This record gives sequence, structure tokens and C-alpha cells, in this order.
Amino acid sequence: MLDHGTLPDPDRPYKTSWKTFIKSHWESIGACDFFSVEAWCPTGLKRFLVFFVIDLATRRVEIAGIHADPCEEQMIQYARNLTDAHDGFLRGKRVLIHDPDPLYTKKFTQTLRAPGVRCLKTPKQSPNLNAYAERFVWSIKHECSDKMIFFGEKSVRHTVGDYTEHYNKECPPRAGLPPASGARDAPAGRGRVICR
Repeated sequence: MLDHGTLPDPDRPYKTSWKTFIKSHWESIGACDFFSVEAWCPTGLKRFLVFFVIDLATRRVEIAGIHADPCEEQMIQYARNLTDAHDGFLRGKRVLIHDPDPLYTKKFTQTLRAPGVRCLKTPKQSPNLNAYAERFVWSIKHECSDKMIFFGEKSVRHTVGDYTEHYNKECPPRAGLPPASGARDAPAGRGRVICR
């Protein structure tokens, strides 16, 4: 039967496809990534890295931190905040998908592993394996940050926070998901349009 391919070879390890893995662990997976935003500061043009986490099941996004030059200590603090027992974004998650960025250090993964979140690093040059995070990056850049000129860190924080709130509450449901709580309902009937 092995020669005809009707039984799996016992010597070969069984490998789950990526699609099967995602579907079977859908509710317990989060993904994270960085994107950059440039702003004019008193010292000149400065690049800020925005670290965010997305829940794959609901597509809800949390901005974990914004900094011009994040280091290992900040990444460890972000991990602690995300896995907080009371209001951590990764509470109840078991897997966090991320790319092979050097900022995801060994201490960062150990900090996440302590409360039970396993880090899953994608191979190099494989953005499709972290497609939901990449899609959020495309959305915020295409719809927001590429169309604005920022002046200082405060404007970056304000705009990214506002867009994230819009993405979580007001965007049309993605992939047949119900709208998040607090989403605006469609106005009933006709009304007068007022411009301000």
C-alpha cells in the first residue's frame, strides 16, 4: 500500500500546511509587524517605527508602541503589556506570528512564552504568511500616512491612533465578520446634509 501511495510513509514526518494550521488555530492566533512613518521634527526628518498587533479572528488592531529607535528593553515592555493578565491584547492567544526582524529578540520571545504565547517566525521574503498584518500596513499607508505630512511625534501618535480606531470600529466588516462594537449604524430615513 505504501508503494501505491495509499498510506503515509511512517519514516517521513507529517507536516501541516500553512492554510490548515491557520484554520485549525484561528481563534488563538495573533500577528504583529512594524511600519514606518516619517515626520518633520525640530532636528529634521525623523522616522518612527509603529509596532502593532492584529487578532486574526476579529481583525482588531492594537498599536503596541511608537518609537524612533526601538530597542530590546522596549520590545520586552511591549511584550509584557500585550500579555498582561487583566487587559493584555494577547490574553487568550497561543500563537503570535512575526517576521524575522532582529527586534524580535530571544528575550522578547521568552517574555511572551512565560504567559503561554508561542512566537512563530515566518521565513524571509514570505509576506503571504503574515498576510493580515501586511494588509493592515497597506491600508494605513494607502488610506492615511502616505497622504499626510506629520510634524513631530505627537501628530504621528494622534493620527495613527485615530486611524486604528476607525479601522477597528467603522470599516466595513472584513471577510464576513460582524462589525466591531461601537460601529456606526446606517442612518434611518432621509435627512439634510450639513457641511461644517
